[in-house]
Amino acid sequence: MGGSVNGGATDLSSEMEVDAFRRLFPLRFHERHLVESVRPDARPLGKARETSLALGAVGSADGSALAKIGCTTMLAAIKMEVMTPTTEAPDEGCVAIDFHMPAICSPIVRPGRPAEAAPVVSKQLSDTILSSGMIDLKQLSLVSGKAAWMAYLDIYCLDADGALFDAALLAAAAAFSHLQIPVVSLNDDGRIVVVSKQNEVEKLKNKPVNEEKRKLKLKSIPFALTCILHKNYILADPTAEEESIMETLITIVLDSSCQLVSLNKPGGPALAYESVVQDCIALSRQRVRELQTILNEAISDMEVD
Repeated sequence: MGGSVNGGATDLSSEMEVDAFRRLFPLRFHERHLVESVRPDARPLGKARETSLALGAVGSADGSALAKIGCTTMLAAIKMEVMTPTTEAPDEGCVAIDFHMPAICSPIVRPGRPAEAAPVVSKQLSDTILSSGMIDLKQLSLVSGKAAWMAYLDIYCLDADGALFDAALLAAAAAFSHLQIPVVSLNDDGRIVVVSKQNEVEKLKNKPVNEEKRKLKLKSIPFALTCILHKNYILADPTAEEESIMETLITIVLDSSCQLVSLNKPGGPALAYESVVQDCIALSRQRVRELQTILNEAISDMEVD
């Protein structure tokens, strides 16, 4: 009996020593694992964290999704509003994207002060979604030159534990997959009226532009994988701790056909040689297949419900 108590105390003591070593010498701690081709969370270097998707997470939104990659958690919600299209694109609607990092998501985000990463991720999301061809903006047109849809996509980071852009993009793609465009009709003045349960009579009285809620036809859905380059190692889907001590990141975005959409290396000491980039793209192709399956399963689950 006494032996087991001492054994427990020894285990606790060694755990405390490991924890102290990790806090004092984080890079050395991680490099000891890298030599064994494993991460502190027991993942192989090229493996992403467990990923899950839930569609319809926000009941009041026209489209929404909750995405989790490891502990990194993103909530995406879309609200549709009728707008007047621009003269340059009379047959197209618009998409506006905002990324939010409230203080609750990370100890490094201070209350009352915007997170430095938020505008960077916002711009990355806008550039990626619009350049990938995922959304045909003509699908958002209602009456040429007079009315079109503006899709407001807001993404909230609930937990920031690395690879923020990857999780935000997944949440965005899932929210657009879930989106149901509201029913609208033309009133006597030729104005567009959104038909809700409260004004069903409008649908009967006025000419409907679309008879029922409709879904967007998405194509070339983009998926992202961020990797860390450290010495001769490539670590897929880094945690916040890994990102903070090994600074060279590279983010590959491929579409659902595995075509390259973008490659972003914001800096860091490590060089991205062609062979390293090719290895990252190979990991990204594998990740696209995983994420496409997860998205398809989430859509199927929603349709069954």
